Amino acid sequence: MTMPDPTDFEAELVAQRSYLMRFARLQLRNETWAEDAVSETLLAALARPQAFGGRAQLKTWLVGILKHKIIDALRARGREVCVDGASADDDEDPLAHMAFQADGHFAELPADWGDPERELDNRQFLAVLEACTDRLPPVQGRLFLMREWLELSSEEICNELGLSATNLYVQLHRARLRLRECLEIHWFAGKPVA
Repeated sequence: MTMPDPTDFEAELVAQRSYLMRFARLQLRNETWAEDAVSETLLAALARPQAFGGRAQLKTWLVGILKHKIIDALRARGREVCVDGASADDDEDPLAHMAFQADGHFAELPADWGDPERELDNRQFLAVLEACTDRLPPVQGRLFLMREWLELSSEEICNELGLSATNLYVQLHRARLRLRECLEIHWFAGKPVA
């Protein structure tokens, strides 16, 4: 395993900083905390460049480090993390019509998604998924990423953000519906992301 050229490696790290900051801001909702998490991520990468080894994309490796830094920050700061006030009592969900009929059947059958596992290896699909996730309302995007990407339990998320389980499930349901709609439009129907 060869060590990356230090100058090139540092330049590649700097190139990933804005992506890492965007994700950290979404999760932590505090510019200073996000900056700290990203700085710690980049310092960890600089301290052990041999750990990268090129087995994955640099971005993937850095996101893995950032994931742990965000979890540490969330746990360290406890309830200081704030959510911008969405609740289960919000007005009717504009996407509710696309989910189910009164008898529990789909109102409209979802598009055939083929083999989703195979699609995860497709870089274009991952770019579309990332764009769709970025389009989620901030609260829903954050909760969805905490649950699915950071793999925090529902109980941990509720404790961290002071949410009820019902509110969390409603917000996650809404996020999944929006992601489904976005992926059907921009990937499975073959249309490019605008």
